[in-house]
Amino acid sequence: MNGLHGPRRYSVHHLTEYSYEEDVTMSFGRAMLRPRDTPQQRVDQHEVAISPEPDVLEESRDAFGNYSHYVEISNPHTTLAVTKTSTIDVEWPLPDLGALNAWTVAEAAAAICADPAIDPFERAAFQLPSRIVTLGETERGFAEELLPSSMPLGEAIETAYRRIYAEFTYTKGVTSISTTLPEVIAAREGVCQDFAHLAVASFRAVGIPARYVSGYIETSAPAGQVKLEGSDASHAWASVMVPGGGWVDLDPTNDHLADSRYLVTAWGRDFRDVSPLKGIVFTDGGSSKLRVAVTVKRLD
Repeated sequence: MNGLHGPRRYSVHHLTEYSYEEDVTMSFGRAMLRPRDTPQQRVDQHEVAISPEPDVLEESRDAFGNYSHYVEISNPHTTLAVTKTSTIDVEWPLPDLGALNAWTVAEAAAAICADPAIDPFERAAFQLPSRIVTLGETERGFAEELLPSSMPLGEAIETAYRRIYAEFTYTKGVTSISTTLPEVIAAREGVCQDFAHLAVASFRAVGIPARYVSGYIETSAPAGQVKLEGSDASHAWASVMVPGGGWVDLDPTNDHLADSRYLVTAWGRDFRDVSPLKGIVFTDGGSSKLRVAVTVKRLD
């Protein structure tokens, strides 16, 4: 089997640290701190450390099966640090895109819609538009040109990640969570979050459910250099439902399908469903600073 699709074992260390000008007297947050088990991965160990010590730390599952944490802190503080450490075993199979060419895009959409074995909530949640994955005239026009109804499904999946990679430029700082998909399409640049949203929107627009996936990808240091601790980052990609209810994950930022370098934290309709940490703080200070340090280390 291709080495990128064989079994691998990783440790992931993720620090999120907020620094405030003045004391925060109360803090309420919602976080995605624990990676989930999937058909491709098993979480062997997981730990969370929060400083200052929270008054309340509750773990639950959201509607998509992700681990969701509620955090409440009443101790005055000028720094909030959230550290999560996981050990994960991963093995992604190589999808058979040739077999998926048995359906056209239109036939696949019809088959998924008519299949009584597919969870209707999952099908609807990942097919309808969401707050960020909008399906207006611009988005639909882009999707219909990218994924014509007569295109074989396997070819369509490959076309989606290859063309977005080729036609859009990865540029940090040009977009934010408020940047719309029509703006991304017009600018032809963005980051992994934007390209994942665009791929998801394209498949939803042609009737095929797709979800936004948040997690990590193993990276390597440039030739002759040592990889620095904390130099990795969180990552995002798209996952597309295929006839029968299975899923194929594709990464338009890096021009390939997901493989055993990919580690899943959560998935949802868009970024807002899987935001690593969000909430409300009470402080007299006017600004804050954010520091994120991620290390993905292969253990085997």
